[in-house]
Amino acid sequence: MSKFSVAPTVHIRRFLAAPAGGASVLMLASLLGLVLANSSWAGYGTLITAPMKLPILGKRGPENIDAWVSDGLMTLFFLVVILEIKKEIVSGHLSSLRRIALPLIGALGGMIVPALTYLLVTCGHPEATRGWAVPVATDAAFTLPIILALGRHVSPGARAWLMALAIFDDMLGIVVIALFYGSALYWPALIAVVIVTAALVGANRVGIRTLWSYGTGCVLLWVALLDSGLHPTLAGVITGLCLPAVTSGMDARQATPLDRTSSALTPFVTWVVLPLFGFMNVGVSLAGVHPDMMLEAAPLGIMLGLIVGKPVGVFGVTILSTHLKIATLPAETPTGMLFGLSLLCGIGFTISLFIANLAFSGSDLVTPAKMGIFAGSVLSALMGWLWLRFLPQHDRLPSQ
Repeated sequence: MSKFSVAPTVHIRRFLAAPAGGASVLMLASLLGLVLANSSWAGYGTLITAPMKLPILGKRGPENIDAWVSDGLMTLFFLVVILEIKKEIVSGHLSSLRRIALPLIGALGGMIVPALTYLLVTCGHPEATRGWAVPVATDAAFTLPIILALGRHVSPGARAWLMALAIFDDMLGIVVIALFYGSALYWPALIAVVIVTAALVGANRVGIRTLWSYGTGCVLLWVALLDSGLHPTLAGVITGLCLPAVTSGMDARQATPLDRTSSALTPFVTWVVLPLFGFMNVGVSLAGVHPDMMLEAAPLGIMLGLIVGKPVGVFGVTILSTHLKIATLPAETPTGMLFGLSLLCGIGFTISLFIANLAFSGSDLVTPAKMGIFAGSVLSALMGWLWLRFLPQHDRLPSQ
């Protein structure tokens, strides 16, 4: 076989294995949805709203393809996120309290300051204030490819810090969704949630390692959550926390249930779930939209929350915590590099869109909110990349 026939296969494999590949497909799918939503083809709207209701799930079950992606398939996304967090805590960059402290503090600052920024901008607009949590999330799916592309301009310690912060950011976003964007609680369903959760915890404690047991529990939990008033994607969070992170036998080379689940689901989430989510949630009609709309309360608050609130919150509390001796900066990470990474924290996409759909469900603010997310995320990515790429020599690594 000639090298010409092998080369395309090699390039495809490299693309599929690279973090940038998943981010590229997510962005392309999102742009495709946006283009189709603003084209003369009416099939896009028909597709995402096509009825797809299962009577067995009751009146709160997903009613169309869009809802199945947001309420169903996104459960797998949150499951994968929690599994990544758990892996880092068990044996990765978060395996000690000292390693956890700095990114966790940064994530808290990166949540509080953007939320306050948004509330300050939207003060006096009661409907818009419900979206206070939209700019609190950092999207690891986009930040990781950027910092990898920067290569030598970002130290390994700084790279690990940013990814840990993004993971904690996602976790805090999940907590926000659970606490603030559910509906009225229904106690019989909540009792069922508690029972299934207890069964999953018990399965972990007694040493059950079969994946079908936890998969069945996740499905039952998801069904119970549909009627509970909490968001059904929490089923992925709870299941991920309950999955065993150790093997059952003496063979240390045996893959753990956590690793097997992560290996099986991550490609599906990366190449199917997230592109579908982007395709269906970014596809909004821009008819009647004009640039002046970016000055309205909701989109302006989101944009400023991402490009101002995020870096101020992350960088500010991180530097403060180091001065107070609570934690130390990552190795070979000068403050200039830390500030550039803090700018990248303003890239909010997947969870920001998810929260925007919940916060402004049935409101005219959904489209302006998504405009704010796009504008803020693109500007944050551009500013962060330029800062780190052309960082002054004295703020780079000594080897550079």
